[in-house]
Amino acid sequence: MSDARPVLQSVLEAIRPADPRALAAARAHQGRLTKPPGSLGVLEDVAVRLAGAAGVNPPPMPAPAALAIFAADHGVHAQGVSPWPQEVTVQMVANFLAGGAVANAFAAQAGASVTVVDVGVAADLPPGEGLLVHKIGYGTADLSLGPAMTSDEAVAALEAGISVARSLVASGARCLITGDMGIANTTASAALIAAYTGLDPATVTGRGTGIDDATHTHKVAIVRRALATNNLPTGSGAPTPPAPAAGPSPSPEVQGTPADLPSKPTPGDVGEALRILAAVGGYEHAALAGFILGAAEARVPVILDGVIAGAAALAAQALVPHVTDHCIAGHRSAEPGHAAALIHLGLRPLVDLELRLGEGTGGLLAHPLVCSAVRVMHDVATFDSAGVTEKPV
Repeated sequence: MSDARPVLQSVLEAIRPADPRALAAARAHQGRLTKPPGSLGVLEDVAVRLAGAAGVNPPPMPAPAALAIFAADHGVHAQGVSPWPQEVTVQMVANFLAGGAVANAFAAQAGASVTVVDVGVAADLPPGEGLLVHKIGYGTADLSLGPAMTSDEAVAALEAGISVARSLVASGARCLITGDMGIANTTASAALIAAYTGLDPATVTGRGTGIDDATHTHKVAIVRRALATNNLPTGSGAPTPPAPAAGPSPSPEVQGTPADLPSKPTPGDVGEALRILAAVGGYEHAALAGFILGAAEARVPVILDGVIAGAAALAAQALVPHVTDHCIAGHRSAEPGHAAALIHLGLRPLVDLELRLGEGTGGLLAHPLVCSAVRVMHDVATFDSAGVTEKPV
């Protein structure tokens, strides 16, 4: 733990795996409810999972929810990996604060609060309601030429995310949702996913906000160069296995990386996990990883959004393997790297709508489903209490 600052180290040590007694109690409770066993499919798994994460059955209702959108810029943008100008990051932050983005519309539908966190936008933002400033720098360095961040910057961004999670939980949030904004951040995400999973960049690099074939080929080359420049594995060329079907894994005990996948960094190796994050990650990736860790510390569920959150969750998992016991995959995005990340996280997405927007939109859409899964545990009668005859054994 010598590579971690005191705040980060204390959080890493505080995170506990799913409680086996709560898991068992939740499964038994599901079996007594007035419905055929398994008839609610993966929603039953969600409820059991959240009971294990909270350490109590039934689990607390995951509401109200709080969305945190972490915003930052990326030096690799100079390599022409995105058709969008970098100033779109600051413009979209203003749009979030004005309530005009898709994330705002979905948050209003879900009754979730929206907080925007500047951890590395390449401009000074005017103060505004709903904006938190934890600026680590004015955009990262170009990851294709060397480390995107220093180790100290990566840890500072992790701790910023932890701070935001703690603040939202202290303010009453009972479910956290990840959001992001940063032009060129899918390039950093692909590099992180390739580094943490050992998969080839060509299999995990997608088209982001929409690029043509030539730009996509160039983007893959930039990711490959970033890995080589930073002395990280460049991938075995192994194909990405089929992504898990929609819905979370049945229980934390059956999660894990399939044996036929390429090797990845040793789980719990804090020094190597931080080195990868600093080398090819973004400020928002590090902050999101800290946000996930902070949620797990508080035993509050965190709903992951798309490929940016998936990459950040891989970093959190590399730091504390059982942090994923506290995560729900809200959806599977159209980015190929996201499917690969979910496999390595041992998570199955709740929905698959071919989204690739980011901002937290997929996580917000999944939140009502998560609430419904837990509501069943609280409100549905058991066979005994309702006087309903059970199916003969």
